[in-house]
Amino acid sequence: MNKPAMPNSFRTGPDEQGMFGIFGGRFVAETLMPLILDLEEQWNKAKDDPEFKAELQNLSTHYAGRPSKLYFAEGLTKHLGGAKVYFKREDLNHTGSHKINNCLGQILLAKRMGKKRIIAETGAGQHGVASATVAARFGYPCVVYMGATDVARQSPNVFRMKLLGAEVRPVTAGHGTLKDAMNEALRDWVTNVEDTYYLIGTAAGPHPYPELVRDFQSVIGTEARAQMLEQEGRLPDVIIACVGGGSNAIGLFHPFLDDSQVRIIGIEAGGRGLDGVEHCASMNAGKPGVLHGNRTYLLQNGDGQILDGHSISAGLDYPGVGPEHSWLRDSSRVQYEPILDDEALEAFQLTTRVEGIIPALESAHAIAHAMKIVPTMDKDQIVIVNLSGRGDKDVHTVAKMLGMEI
Repeated sequence: MNKPAMPNSFRTGPDEQGMFGIFGGRFVAETLMPLILDLEEQWNKAKDDPEFKAELQNLSTHYAGRPSKLYFAEGLTKHLGGAKVYFKREDLNHTGSHKINNCLGQILLAKRMGKKRIIAETGAGQHGVASATVAARFGYPCVVYMGATDVARQSPNVFRMKLLGAEVRPVTAGHGTLKDAMNEALRDWVTNVEDTYYLIGTAAGPHPYPELVRDFQSVIGTEARAQMLEQEGRLPDVIIACVGGGSNAIGLFHPFLDDSQVRIIGIEAGGRGLDGVEHCASMNAGKPGVLHGNRTYLLQNGDGQILDGHSISAGLDYPGVGPEHSWLRDSSRVQYEPILDDEALEAFQLTTRVEGIIPALESAHAIAHAMKIVPTMDKDQIVIVNLSGRGDKDVHTVAKMLGMEI
């Protein structure tokens, strides 16, 4: 495939059709098109509305706890013996991950559009918890679709969602993971299009979702950029984030995209290796196709059937990726690398021991890549790793992997 022409800015997309180069768009059922167009119109009005921005800012500050901290990981830096490592502490947000940033923005859009019911999909459960949280805060009934496999391995988050008043519907189709949950949520949306708002959790789906989720999550990178300039007097040399659908990553990356001196690395789930199908590294081992309303890199077989894939991490267990990431990959602005289950597990344990911070298994993939490159870098260089969530939800999975009982 030919590389796309170098744009004047990597922060300009998407175009009016929701395309990032050849990726993105809106491939949806006819019944959804009026709603998608209405959502786009309402989003375009909201993002320029001072009242909308003020309400979101107030909730982000006083409800979610922003700005999140940029923390110098002294223990990990000393252990690795190279560049300075900083964590962007999204794990400190209300509900324990970056997901609340997007959910607050979208619940305000749902209110603006006069919707009466919220649906969401979730993998690791963090988006489900954040969706249930904002639905409770604003008095909406909420249904969360979650793959049966993920229900089993993320039981603490399932209980949290139910405590918050949400109905959790296990999905048994396919492998019972995030792809299958999103399929069911889309079916619900088509059926209940008039009164229902679909609160998508990642920077994927039909336009305008990839754009609006990115913009709500860009608070991560905007803060990190300003905090780094304040603490170190310069920009970082490298920024790293894990990529499933890619919302935490695009949130960190977007404000840095035009800073050519900053190397940007997205980390995919390498699972048990890229030789077979037990991974979710769509940009390293996939090819372009259409899934969940957009064209992007996907894991698929020779007949174009979507593969289920595998990851130790429920939040990275998705056979595709947000379309802007696909465009950034082909533009060579962002480098995407796989990390294996075993490497993520090692990073999870090391970070817990040397920093007293239990990271989400998703975030541990990003830390694992930092563990590879930091020792090769100079001590005056700087790496930011997005700590997208806390690891309380993963202790049962980790214990099982380590052969321990809780």
